Amino acid sequence: MFEPFAGSGPEPIGFLLVPEFSGLAFLSAVEPLRVANRLAGQSLFTWHAVSADGGPVTASNGMAMMVESSIDVMRPVSALIVCASFNPQKAETKSLFGSLRRLARMGVSLGSVDTGTHVLAAAGLLDNQRVTMHWEAVPAFREEFPLIDVSDELFEIGKGRFTCAGGTASLDMMLHMIGLKHGRDLAVAVSEQFIHDRIRDRSTHQRMQMANRLGITNQKLIRIIEAMEDNLESPLEGPDLSALSGVSSRQLERLFRAHLKDTPSGYYLKLRLARARQLLRQTDLSVMEVAMATGFSSASSLSRAYRTRFGYSPRKDRIEPVPLATQM
Repeated sequence: MFEPFAGSGPEPIGFLLVPEFSGLAFLSAVEPLRVANRLAGQSLFTWHAVSADGGPVTASNGMAMMVESSIDVMRPVSALIVCASFNPQKAETKSLFGSLRRLARMGVSLGSVDTGTHVLAAAGLLDNQRVTMHWEAVPAFREEFPLIDVSDELFEIGKGRFTCAGGTASLDMMLHMIGLKHGRDLAVAVSEQFIHDRIRDRSTHQRMQMANRLGITNQKLIRIIEAMEDNLESPLEGPDLSALSGVSSRQLERLFRAHLKDTPSGYYLKLRLARARQLLRQTDLSVMEVAMATGFSSASSLSRAYRTRFGYSPRKDRIEPVPLATQM
C-alpha cells in the first residue's frame, strides 16, 4: 500500500473485518480515503469491506457492518487491512489463513490495525518483520510470538506488510500513506478536515507520558514506576528500587503514599496482577506459565494474590471474565 500504485484508475484498498473489530480503527482508516478523494477532486482510492464468509460482521460496539463479499471472491486490491480488536483468535481458521497466504503470494500488501496483527502472525505472515499493535495486547502477543519484534510505535511499515496500533493511529497511518503517494499538502488538508492538529510520526509512542497517565510530576517516582513496568517477570527488590530513585526506603514509602495512596510493594503487586489478567484473557498460557511471566513463584501464589485482588481465582476469571469496572 505504501509503494507506488502501478494500476490504472483509483487504487483499491480492502478491509477484512474480523468479529468484534474496532469501529474506531476501521473508520479512522477509511474516512481519510474518502476525504482525500473529495479534496483532490478525483477518485484516488476505492475501499472494499469483506469478511471471511461474506456475511455481516459485528463490531466491538455491537453494531453490524455489511460487507461486499467474502475474502475469497473479493475484487482485486493493492492492499488488504485486517481489522480486529477483542478476541482475534476466534476468527483464526485454516481457511482464513489460506486465503491470506494466497493474497500474499499474489503480491497484495497485507496490513493490520489493532489486534489484526495477531491474525497475520498466526497465519505465519509476519516472520522477520517489525510490527506493532494496540499496547494492551502486546504482552500477550510477545508471550505467544517471542521471535517477532514488537514495538510500541503508532505504525510500522515493512516489505509487503504494515501494522498499526489501531484507534486514532489508523488516521495517522493513512495520512502518512496519502502524503507519500499524493503529496504532503493533500495529507495536511485531509488532517485539517478531521480537526487533527498534526500528523503524528510513526515513531510516536502509543501511551500517554507517565506523568499525564498517573497525574504525577515527581521524576523520581516516575522513574521507579517505569522500572516496575519494565520488570514484571523478575520483580526488583526494595533496595534496588531505592537505588534507582536515589532515596531511602522510608522516603520511597512516603512518595508512594503521598502520590499514589499505596506502598511500593502494593503498587508493584497491582501492576503484576494486571499483567496476569491480560495474559489469562488474551493467551492460552497455563496459570503456571502466567505466574512465571509475572514474577510469582508458583500457580498457587498467583491464585492467592489474584483472589485477594479481584475476588475470583485466575481460572474462574478466564472462564467467566469479571467486568473490569468491578476490579479497580
